Amino acid sequence: MATPTKPVDDVYRAGFACFVGRPNAGKSTLTNAIIGQKIAITSNKPQTTRHVIRGVLHKENSQLVLVDTPGLHRPKTLLGERLNDLVRETWSETDVIGICFPADEAVGAGDRFISAEMAELKATVIAVVTKVDLVGPALLAERLLAVSKLYNFADIVPVSAVSGHQVDNLVDVLVSHLPESPALYPDDVLTEEPEQVLIGELIREAALEGVRDELPHSIAVLVDEMIVEGNTTKIYANLYVERDSQKSIVIGTKGARLKDVGTRARAEIEALLGRKIYLDLHIRVAKEWQRDPKLLRRLGF
Repeated sequence: MATPTKPVDDVYRAGFACFVGRPNAGKSTLTNAIIGQKIAITSNKPQTTRHVIRGVLHKENSQLVLVDTPGLHRPKTLLGERLNDLVRETWSETDVIGICFPADEAVGAGDRFISAEMAELKATVIAVVTKVDLVGPALLAERLLAVSKLYNFADIVPVSAVSGHQVDNLVDVLVSHLPESPALYPDDVLTEEPEQVLIGELIREAALEGVRDELPHSIAVLVDEMIVEGNTTKIYANLYVERDSQKSIVIGTKGARLKDVGTRARAEIEALLGRKIYLDLHIRVAKEWQRDPKLLRRLGF
């Protein structure tokens, strides 16, 4: 296993890195931990991330642009196919790829498939063993050995985004593989994702909490309008599902569940924007939107 080291040269480095892996491998949580601010939504449900979101980490001698991508998976819908295309397109444009392997799960067919996909890419490939706070030393050693046999990784780094273990070390490793380059973004930019997309993702994250396993893949959010009035921003958004029965689940008994979604989302959006917001949220049914090209375009896919 390679030993991560800090860059020893004095050149300024800047470039793009992304974390890949099967769904629910901890990619978004790790991205947020490195950037130090919530730019990617997280959930215990697979395939949560649907947009490519870039977060920028500014350091004295480097600028690391992290790209958060959807998890590669076996697609069952047109949406799934488009998400996989998005992942592969992103891979082809990054300088460093970190494949995430959750320490609390054995290496499986999905991990082998993704590792094999790296062969044709020009990017430097490292392995990131995530969630190490969930396992003991013996099991971690077993996982690291299994991962090392999958691919000729430039580095292997065990981390925990939750506890912060080795996160700084991982950043140093990623930066060491970036090209010599001037800064790619101004110093005050943390993400290039439009505010409305980030807000829509935060609303969707709130809606994912506590619903049935099959429902998250049927939820989409579109922010229709944002109006600043004094110290308050009014946000009008629609949450789309595919069937009337799903609409009932999201609304809940006497509207209790939808009210909870609004409360959760409002708190996250206010933290993002740094000001008070008024959130007007409605549920719409767009039948089979995951399979409809026109509806997918309308919803931003």
